Amino acid sequence: MPDGAGGWAVGESLAEARAAAGVPAGRRSGRPLTWPLELPAGDWAATLRTTWVEPGYLEPDASWCVPGGEPVSALANGGAFGGKLSSVAPAAARRLADESGRPVRVVLGREDVVRMGAKRPPVAIGVLPDGSGVARVARTPGIADAIRAAAPDLVIEEIDLAGPPTSAALRAAGWAEAALVLAAARGDRQVTVRAPDGGEATATVDVAEDGRPVRVRVTVACGDPLDAVVLRSYVVGAAHMALGWVCSEGIAVDEEGRPEDLTIRSWGILRAVDTPPIEVTIADGGGPPVNGSDAAFAAVAAATWVAQGRPPALPTMRDLRRG
Repeated sequence: MPDGAGGWAVGESLAEARAAAGVPAGRRSGRPLTWPLELPAGDWAATLRTTWVEPGYLEPDASWCVPGGEPVSALANGGAFGGKLSSVAPAAARRLADESGRPVRVVLGREDVVRMGAKRPPVAIGVLPDGSGVARVARTPGIADAIRAAAPDLVIEEIDLAGPPTSAALRAAGWAEAALVLAAARGDRQVTVRAPDGGEATATVDVAEDGRPVRVRVTVACGDPLDAVVLRSYVVGAAHMALGWVCSEGIAVDEEGRPEDLTIRSWGILRAVDTPPIEVTIADGGGPPVNGSDAAFAAVAAATWVAQGRPPALPTMRDLRRG
């Protein structure tokens, strides 16, 4: 397990390695969220700023390897919405196995995932009604291409930020943010988003007077579904993630950009009891099946933000707990 100082604590069992690491359990910091990028200057039709967001996947990273072998992918215990594609666990397992001459299993604790795992690149975007504008984004390999896939007329400014690692592999990173501001600039109430991989979704979100989402309707078109029940569950999950991302999710970082909110409850993930009804319609499709949940994620996020009146920064309302 990581020892909290850039190295690895090794033991004959997980409990022994955890004891050797001696890393205290994480806490909610109480720090306020920050928005690390300033908006580009201009008289924009719509603007958007985002903060650091934890992917929030269920199973922490793990891998194992025998000496001289190929480490098991961290994706073996869950895809993590793209968060494990850059995991440190496989390389560490290979190195430690070679050094020790024995099979090694590497396991990250929850706090390790937050400290070491990739986050969505923060953005600050301004757009005009014709879709042109400027997108400032944390420097991240592949993120400029991701933004251009949805908004080819934006000028991309990548900026070096002090903060946790970022990745363009996280769910719809870059192009979903672009889809939000484009929908807002058009004044869409019903938002249709076509993902770069071909999936399409249309969403409307009803909100209460205080901005809380009370009903979500989303239609997804993604070819001939392999399994309609599974597709529906994926779309519901994507809608839940979109609601949390827009309304309540974010992690605080210190002055050096180190994550301070290290527990699941501190990230602002929307609880099931606070999630509004989500109605899913699967459009009659044709052709090969493609990913539909990412388009649903972007469409629900955009529809939620527009329905709330396009507050200048995400999350829009940190505490959505009922009662």
